[in-house]
Amino acid sequence: MARVFKYGDNVDTDVIIPARYLTTSVAAELALHCMEDIDKDFVKNVKKGDVIVAGKNFGCGSSREHAPLAIKEAGISCVIAENFARIFYRNAINIGLPILECPEAAQAIADGSQVELDLFAGTIQDMTSGKVFKAVPFPEFMKELIAKDGLIGYVKGENAK
Repeated sequence: MARVFKYGDNVDTDVIIPARYLTTSVAAELALHCMEDIDKDFVKNVKKGDVIVAGKNFGCGSSREHAPLAIKEAGISCVIAENFARIFYRNAINIGLPILECPEAAQAIADGSQVELDLFAGTIQDMTSGKVFKAVPFPEFMKELIAKDGLIGYVKGENAK
């Protein structure tokens, strides 16, 4: 089971990883400052496998890949939102950070809830409320990208064939 960290609409990349930390692209360093401008205790409380749930337009703002990288390295196993900024969506898939669009789950799941996910089926079960939600599952190609930890892992695997 995963703990939920819940945020609202329009969580932008500057909140996910503040620009003052963009002097590095080292994932472990970025993770130390993930979400600190919106949730100063996030890094202290997040555990490997936890989930972010948010509203509309998650990841809006700049096109930096640092944002999904910081989230993934902080230990988040998936981001669930009503919808994502398109460039964040693509960057997340490219680095192998699973994301699910599910407006019903994003609205209903509360901060601190416990959830279980089946990423490839798109099933989100809120263990706290007992509700089950269905996100649109990824197409097969995107499932492969995520399974291989992103685009680089996928390409390395293809080149090894």
